[in-house]
Amino acid sequence: MLKLLRKIFNDKKNPPEQSTQKKIKEQYIPTNLKKTIEIFKSLYHYPDNSDVYLRNLQIGGLEKKATILFINTITDSKAIEKQIIKPLLHNMKKTADISDIISVQAIHTESKISKILKEVNNGSAILFLEKSSKALIIPMADFKTRNLEKPENEVTLIGPKESFNEDVQTNISLIRKTLRNESLMVESFTISERFNNEVYVLYVKDLANEKLVNNVKERVNSLTADSVQNIAILEELIEDRPLSLFPSILYTERPDRATFYLEDGYIVLLMPNSPSSLILPATFWTFFHTSEDKYLRFLNGNFVRILRMIAIFISLFASSIYVALTEYHTEMIPVNILLSIATTREKVPFPPIVEIVLMEIAFELIREAGLRVPTPIGPTIGIVGALILGQAAVEATIVSPIVVIVVALGGVSSFAIGDLSLNFALRLMKFVFIISAALFGLFGITAVFAMGMFYLVSVKSFGVPYFTPSTPTYTSSSDTIFRKLINQDFFRPGYLKPKDMTKK
Repeated sequence: MLKLLRKIFNDKKNPPEQSTQKKIKEQYIPTNLKKTIEIFKSLYHYPDNSDVYLRNLQIGGLEKKATILFINTITDSKAIEKQIIKPLLHNMKKTADISDIISVQAIHTESKISKILKEVNNGSAILFLEKSSKALIIPMADFKTRNLEKPENEVTLIGPKESFNEDVQTNISLIRKTLRNESLMVESFTISERFNNEVYVLYVKDLANEKLVNNVKERVNSLTADSVQNIAILEELIEDRPLSLFPSILYTERPDRATFYLEDGYIVLLMPNSPSSLILPATFWTFFHTSEDKYLRFLNGNFVRILRMIAIFISLFASSIYVALTEYHTEMIPVNILLSIATTREKVPFPPIVEIVLMEIAFELIREAGLRVPTPIGPTIGIVGALILGQAAVEATIVSPIVVIVVALGGVSSFAIGDLSLNFALRLMKFVFIISAALFGLFGITAVFAMGMFYLVSVKSFGVPYFTPSTPTYTSSSDTIFRKLINQDFFRPGYLKPKDMTKK
C-alpha cells in the first residue's frame, strides 16, 4: 500500500511527459540531422511555439545540410541573417571550416541537449550540421531592456547618478567600469530546476575570504526551487533568518555602492530581470549608512549621520514615550505642558493608546497610498492626508493636537532612514513599543528595548555578528555612527577576514 501511494505521488509530481523530456535532455544529439531537429521540435513544441524559428539551409561549397535554431524574441534576427545565413549560403570554398565562414566573434560547440537548450534560452543561435555530433553555439542575444536611469530609492545629491537595470550584463559592466581589476570574479550558477534562473556571484579574488565565498556558493547551489525570478526572492531563500524582523542582506540599486563593498571584501549577487543587487554579509551599520556618506565632506557626512541616528530614535520612541508619560508617568511632565495636554484632551473620548494607534495606522495608510497611486497624484495624497484629515480629526475631537504632532514627527523622522528594509523593521517595532508602553509604561519600553538588543546581538549574517565591529570588536576602520577621514581609513573590515587587511 505504501509503495502504491509513493508511486501515485511521484506520478503526480513528475508526469510521464515531464519524465520523458527530462530523460531526453540528459542525452547527446545524434549525428542524424533529421532526428536532432525532431527532438528539438518536440522539446519546444514547434510550430505551436510561434517565436521559435527553425531555418533549413544548404551550405554552399561544402554541399552540406544545416539547420539554425533560435528564439526570435530574444535574439538579433538581423545579425543572424547577415552574419550566419548569408555567409553560409554564399560560401564557395569546398574545404573551409564553418567557424571561418561565419563572421561572429565567439563560437563554441556543445553536444549535450540540456546545455544546448540552456544556450537557446539565453538568446544564442544554434547551428546543427549534417553528420555531426556537435552543435555550434553562436551568441546572438538581444534581450529588450530599458536605458540606464537615476536610482529611485537611493537618491543622492553628490556622486554618480547611474542605477542598475534589468540587464545583468549591463549591471556587470557598470561594476567593471569602476572596478578595473583582473581579480574581479564573476561566476554564474543556475538556481532553479524548471526555469533555469541564473545568479551571478561577484567578488574580488585576492580580497574576499575563501570560506565566505564557498559558504555563499553552497547556499546558492543548494536551492531546489522551481523558479527564482527576482533577486528579492533570492534574498529570502538564502538569508539566515527569513522570519527575522531585521534584514541580514543589503539590497542596493546603486553600482557605486556595490563597488565600494566589493573593494572591502564583500560579495555581490546579481540576477537577470533585477534592477538591483544583494551585498553580503551585512551588519546593522551597513543599513544605517548611505552611499552619499562617502561623497560628503568629513564634517557634513558625520552631521548627517547624527541626524539619521536621532531620526531612528524619534521614529521608534516618540509615540510610545507619549503613551507612557500620559498613562503612567504624568509626574515627569512639567506642569504647564501637562495642563496644556489635559486641556486639549478634555473632549477626546479615547485614551492616549487608542489615539496614537489610530493616527499611526492612518499615517501608514497615507504613506502606502502615496506610493501606490500614479506619481502626479502621490504628493497630493500626502498633503491632503496630512493636513486636511489631521485637522478634521482634531476639530472633531477624535484625537488631540499633541497626538497629531507626535505622530507626524515620528513619521517624518522615518523618512530619514534610507534603507527600505530597515525602515520597515523600525516601523513595525514602533507598534511593539507602543503596546509595551500602554501595558507597563517606561518600564515596558526599556524591557522591550533590552530584549531587542539581546536579540540583535545574537543575529549573524553569513557568520558575521550583526553589531560588529562595535560588539564584538575587530580590527577595522570602525565605520559605525561616525566615519573617519579618508586618509585615516587604513583597514578593511576585520570581521570579513579579507586576504589583505590594509588599504594602500
